[in-house]
Amino acid sequence: MKRKALISGITGQDGSYLAEFLLARGYEVYGILRRASTFNTVRLDHLLFDGQREKDIGIFLRYGDMIDSSNLNRLLEQIQPDEIYNLAAQSHVQVSFEVPEYTAEVDGVGVLRILDGIKEIGLRTKFYQASTSELFGQAKAPQNETTLFYPRSPYAVAKLYAHWIVRNYREAYNLFACNGILFNHESPRRGESFVTRKVSRGIAHILTKKQDYIYMGNLEAIRDWGYAPEYVEFIWKMLQTPQPEDLVMGTGESHTVKELIEEAFSYVGLDWQKYVKIDPKYFRLTEVDELIADSAKARKVLGWNPKIRFKELVKIMVDADMRAVGLQPIGEGDRILKQKFPDRWWGRD
Repeated sequence: MKRKALISGITGQDGSYLAEFLLARGYEVYGILRRASTFNTVRLDHLLFDGQREKDIGIFLRYGDMIDSSNLNRLLEQIQPDEIYNLAAQSHVQVSFEVPEYTAEVDGVGVLRILDGIKEIGLRTKFYQASTSELFGQAKAPQNETTLFYPRSPYAVAKLYAHWIVRNYREAYNLFACNGILFNHESPRRGESFVTRKVSRGIAHILTKKQDYIYMGNLEAIRDWGYAPEYVEFIWKMLQTPQPEDLVMGTGESHTVKELIEEAFSYVGLDWQKYVKIDPKYFRLTEVDELIADSAKARKVLGWNPKIRFKELVKIMVDADMRAVGLQPIGEGDRILKQKFPDRWWGRD
């Protein structure tokens, strides 16, 4: 019998890649889709709209919302999933300052709703919570599982509540529940308002004369950027271990936002200083200066290491966004994917 996986946030970057990953391993994949007036399934369209029925594809979408506990409980009872991946979130840090209560409800209390549903139903399942490096905030880098948290935004504070409620329910009710503290991970499916995609997409639009400048905030912020399609394998591996535990994952390689911009513009032969302007509105109210992962424990426990590094990631994303606007990509990013992942699913945009 096929294993059943339930993914909240299936329409997001990580959710769509995870759905592909699990389908390739023979799972039945159920996804929670938040009701809206328009469909937001663009990252899944290559799976959904090929003329096949749900049961033939192996992916099933169900309406739900992280602020509706009765709905979540009903889905848990109906699906009886073997594994639950909670990737749903209001995930934009800057936006969390504008909608702090909503962020707390979805990112924090929403996790409690699922965990309490698992407990009350008596469901024998494994639960993964998408935690975040933003928990560390101003803590000294590099950060690992023993680093003290210092959240610096409503988003990070909500995620901290989620992190601790997972640990609490694991210890109090003996649930298989764990937190994956993932550092920044990007791809061509990253939301357009996030800094990496803002740069790669902005370059494509500059090349096609659709915009003149990219407006940025703090160029000195230091981050640990990895390739999202790889990270979903790490997520899956966390639920295949005998005992649940919380793990940090990143590349351990750090770069500033300025380096990201320099690398991307250099790749297409442009001088970034002619096209990048600083706008104070893109500075955070409380900055997070440096996030770098120390993933020694996770690498030992799971035997997993990321293959794509920073410069390669930048090329992959710029190539994809050039292709998206009808330009011939430089091609180096495509070559890297074919070389490092021959005949693998995660070479897709």
